[in-house]
Amino acid sequence: MVPVPYDDKSQAMNPDISLVIPVYNEAENIDPLGLSIISAMQGQNYEVILVDDGSTDGSGQKLNEWCARYTNFRTIHFRRNAGQTAALDAGFKRASGRCVVSMDADMQNDPADIPKLLEKLKTYDMVCGWRQKRNDPWIKRISAKVANFIRNKLSQEDIKDTGCSLKAYRRECLGRIKLYNGMHRFLPTLFRMEGFTVAEIIVNHYPRRFGKSKYGISNRAFRAFIDLLAVRWMKKRKLHYEVDHDG
Repeated sequence: MVPVPYDDKSQAMNPDISLVIPVYNEAENIDPLGLSIISAMQGQNYEVILVDDGSTDGSGQKLNEWCARYTNFRTIHFRRNAGQTAALDAGFKRASGRCVVSMDADMQNDPADIPKLLEKLKTYDMVCGWRQKRNDPWIKRISAKVANFIRNKLSQEDIKDTGCSLKAYRRECLGRIKLYNGMHRFLPTLFRMEGFTVAEIIVNHYPRRFGKSKYGISNRAFRAFIDLLAVRWMKKRKLHYEVDHDG
């Protein structure tokens, strides 16, 4: 069944939920992604912010066509590729919903998991997806486990899947977080540093059907390690004090 276009402008302008999705060369995934979101979010008052991170495969045109049909979908276009953290930051800053959800555009995250994250968000400030059963090549699964272990060890965290993009946040908490390039990998740590609560729930993960992965061991290991050292430094240097009284 082809979904009916969403054209309630009053709800589109005042959503309860904002979905923020970076897009980089995912032209073949845009239609199935949009349809799966509409199916998963039936009955919800939501907006979708698709951030075109300098795509060169026609994704920008596909996004424009999709957003012209569905008024609660809108897009931001970067002049050139700026990276996932920048795309998330741009989307977060334009999000209107009191609840914000981030996810990938590659159809490996499942929009059907979003209601579960939002339910958990009623009692936590941030909810992270945990891809307990990952559908990736074995080398990517092994490298992710090693990277996750090192991140947790050095940052003194216990997050089971730091790399999962499917996350939900309370917007008032998200507004307190300052992002720098690469810092999207450490959002749970940044939230906890501000005193916010973080939970994890198991989510689905599917094999990539279209397009190519943008990350591999060669283009993320060194940079991610440097970012990790920066986060470790920030945790060690964070100010801790209590005011006894203020006269």
